[in-house]
Amino acid sequence: MRYVGLDVGDRRIGVAVSDVSGLIANAVGNVERSGYDFEADVQKTADKVLELGGESVVVGLPKNMNGTIGPRAEAVMAFAEALKGKLDLPVDFWDERLTTVAAHKMMIDAGMRREKRKRNVDRIAAVLILQGFLDYSRR
Repeated sequence: MRYVGLDVGDRRIGVAVSDVSGLIANAVGNVERSGYDFEADVQKTADKVLELGGESVVVGLPKNMNGTIGPRAEAVMAFAEALKGKLDLPVDFWDERLTTVAAHKMMIDAGMRREKRKRNVDRIAAVLILQGFLDYSRR
């Protein structure tokens, strides 16, 4: 089964995809958000999932550090629900607390410059979200 992982942000949505066996997550890019047209953003994301041959979607859920659902998580859940309506595919959530921090740390450790980190952080976070889900699912 091919999974697509999403890190839904305000400006862009990081996208990762698994191999066909569902073992390894790979970054594939970002979907740039318009910032004002929710439906267009959902449609662009749905198109990307279909283009990648996604059979299931994993969306990072940005819970608060105490595990509660805040306004940001509610917005992501609304986006995921709209996406599910467009795709008719299973959509799962994965706790994404600190994935952006981990993505930044990985890129800093790799010597990536700040400008390049800014463009890549969402897709790296999507890989961390999807890989965490895949690893957990195999247990």
